[in-house]
Amino acid sequence: MKSDMIQQTQSILNLIAKRDLDDDEKKQLINETVDNFNEYINPGFLKYRKSFSPDYVAVEWADSGNTFTCVKGIEYIDCLGGYGIYNVGHRHPKVVKAVTDQLNRQALHSQELLDPLRGYLAKILAELAPGNLKYAFFTNSGTESVEGALKMAMLATGRRTVIAAVGGFHGKSLGALSATSKAVFRKPFLPSLHSMRHIPFNDLHALEQTLSCLQYTGDDAAAVLLEPILGEGGIIVPGDEYFPGVRRLCDKYGALLIADEVQTGMGRTGKMFCVEHWNVEPDILCLGKAFGGGVMPAGAFIGTEKLWSPIFSNPFLHTTTFGGNPLACAAAIATINVILEERLCERARTIGDIFLAKVKSTIKPYTPHLTIDARGKGLMMAIEFADTDVGFRVSKGLFKERVLVAGTLVNAKTIRIEPPLTITLEQVDVVITALGKVLKEIASEMKPQLIIEPIIKPIPVNILQQTVLSRQL
Repeated sequence: MKSDMIQQTQSILNLIAKRDLDDDEKKQLINETVDNFNEYINPGFLKYRKSFSPDYVAVEWADSGNTFTCVKGIEYIDCLGGYGIYNVGHRHPKVVKAVTDQLNRQALHSQELLDPLRGYLAKILAELAPGNLKYAFFTNSGTESVEGALKMAMLATGRRTVIAAVGGFHGKSLGALSATSKAVFRKPFLPSLHSMRHIPFNDLHALEQTLSCLQYTGDDAAAVLLEPILGEGGIIVPGDEYFPGVRRLCDKYGALLIADEVQTGMGRTGKMFCVEHWNVEPDILCLGKAFGGGVMPAGAFIGTEKLWSPIFSNPFLHTTTFGGNPLACAAAIATINVILEERLCERARTIGDIFLAKVKSTIKPYTPHLTIDARGKGLMMAIEFADTDVGFRVSKGLFKERVLVAGTLVNAKTIRIEPPLTITLEQVDVVITALGKVLKEIASEMKPQLIIEPIIKPIPVNILQQTVLSRQL
């Protein structure tokens, strides 16, 4: 048994070391991957994969820039971005170099000595974050960031009730899952945190009513936990008055405002942090996904000095073994450098406006019988369809056209478009052409009488966009 395991693990290490495979190796790898998912991970995963069907299986093998390549050598434009991981692109050279340089010296910290990169990253984040946000705690994921933020809010206020939004998604560990709103994820594990209230998103009246009722009954809210834009809820963008109103109501009722920027942060919406669109300073800001530059798992939550002061006397109330490790910190520092140096926030705004306008033009002939709406901010966009079947058919059709997209976890009728912020205008046009082709095919199959030849006109780039793009592309 031991010798077999040594041989097996060594063969996998040899595979990892290879850049290219011959045809027999490719076939073997695909078959073994499918078998391993079926037998040792979860067979249910395969039926939800656009990349898995009786005639074709895509097993990812390599990535670079704005694309990834499967074992068979087929390259796909990434318009999913790992659910928001790859803001600076796949394997950005500066991020990879920072991690490699750190790895060549030291991979993990001792847990006892002072590790310098964690200190540097905390200082950078404090200078970057809005308002008086200052003290940071580093995690391995966005879910962990939300967990820590909830604990800090309860500790700082002495209260236990948390308000979150219907359609919100904050993770699937027990505390974060309490704030996540979809029943299919929550019911098998209830009760978790008892003092959780869910209210409609983008509804200040509902928020004030809830805060007022909680105050009246003595269950005062510790925090209001919100995504600036609902991600898994279907890329729902609130009105411009909403977050300033939430800030005002939190101040009125003594509740903390926690901004879950795990998906919206790090330049995704055209600002480094989405709340900056409305000049709002949260009490706690949560990060994950793109924070590690698409190279390392990394997250953080950052709060004010007043909020952090309860754990100054006992910093061991909340700890982590791997959070803030040197490799993750190196990746995060390099990621921030790339976003600022390459002006990716500005790029997300500019290309996002062009991309969304072209998507809207493309889907217009198929509204409302196939498509309902296209919306977003920056390069966080979505298309909503008439039903879930159409959405899945479009995403599967785009995959055949070598474009990767995926649905959102709470609003299944909606597919997200979240490419790296480095996506080119040429790649945008390839995606738009593929989308038009897929929609036309589906319309032809479903309702021949409703076939309309889409007229896709070029979207003019105004002088401002030309100026920005000339500096960045």
